[in-house]
Amino acid sequence: MWIFDRDLWSEIFATLGKNLFRTFLTMLGVIIAMIILVLLLGGANGMSNGFQKIFAGTASNSLFIWSQSTSEPYKGFERGRKIQFKLEDAEILKEQIKEIEVLAPRIELGSHRGIVTVYRKGLTSGSNVYGDYPNIDEIMKKKLVEGRFLNENDMTDAKKVCVIGEETYKLLFEKGENAIGEDVRINGVFFNIVGIYKPNQNINIDGENSVYIPFTTFQKAFGSGDNMGWMAISVQPDTKVPVVESEVKRLLKNKYDINPIDERAIGSFDLSEIFNNVSAFTGVLQGVSFFVGILTLLAGVIAISNILLITVKERTKEIGIRRALGATPKVVKRQIVLESIVITVFAGFVGFSIAVGFLAIANNIIGDNSDLPFYNLMVSIPQFLTSFILMVGLSVLIGLIPANRAIRIKPIDALREE
Repeated sequence: MWIFDRDLWSEIFATLGKNLFRTFLTMLGVIIAMIILVLLLGGANGMSNGFQKIFAGTASNSLFIWSQSTSEPYKGFERGRKIQFKLEDAEILKEQIKEIEVLAPRIELGSHRGIVTVYRKGLTSGSNVYGDYPNIDEIMKKKLVEGRFLNENDMTDAKKVCVIGEETYKLLFEKGENAIGEDVRINGVFFNIVGIYKPNQNINIDGENSVYIPFTTFQKAFGSGDNMGWMAISVQPDTKVPVVESEVKRLLKNKYDINPIDERAIGSFDLSEIFNNVSAFTGVLQGVSFFVGILTLLAGVIAISNILLITVKERTKEIGIRRALGATPKVVKRQIVLESIVITVFAGFVGFSIAVGFLAIANNIIGDNSDLPFYNLMVSIPQFLTSFILMVGLSVLIGLIPANRAIRIKPIDALREE
């Protein structure tokens, strides 16, 4: 097979080696173009990975529903009526809306975002105190530093246990002091600490300094009865959150005699919208990076074509002799195109290696720094393969220009060339 012809490859490398400095300058454009392409793609991928790391542990297909006051009169009720959700609402919604995957009823001590004082041995901490079901951890995952999160036994037995945040720990305990098994006092009720969690600094819906206790314990300790403050909901995969959100509001408005056009009575927050916006942004960024990188690579490959055109002009007599000795146009064209491919591919791999080195250094510098929206800057295998295929394809197309120029040279005219 001609591709394994040793003489062919010897001629190609001999030709490229005649003027190494010019060959290097020819490759330099492709090297720089590949470096730019890989760095742009790596940066875009790193930003995408960074956002995924920021949102890690939080269900992307989730929403939060809470009650407010009505803004429209309805069925004899005046505007300004305070709506209070009940625990039975959670069961009704789960039963009637099959698209709901997880529903976690929640209640907060004091007013919404109210700060409650937590006591321990004369030390205090202002915290948000929540009554929760263990399944809240499926929607907003808690990164435990020590101990455990709430479980079903805590709920069934209404145990007086709690999970505290790192900030609460720092305010109530000395550095290095063991907190697991110790008691804290909230509104005169003692709770035993079973876990310490580290809050997500980027997505922190519950506040930086929160305390979690079992929902059933909250009911008994603080007399909340069957009241429910709000709900955290995650929907089934491939289900649009706004559709579920609209259905939840429709059912609740119907139950509590709320005017269907009242937009204030029930508050909601669709977390999936943030995820979708971020995903769209990073997707566009990756597309733009790839487009700009490919245009830069095209410019570098065009430079190779220009140099090969000059080389063909310089080799006019050589090509004429080869044609006179029986070399067919196909053989001449094949050699010129292969020269274009060899230069482009070699330069591309050099540029890729340099760029990957830069990305590796950047990854070491960034590490796990959560303050930067970048993580694991690297090019994916599909992106590399796509870039490589495009690079080879461009080199073939660009190589055809000087190759066609070469086969148009007539042997007799070439031999007369001085």
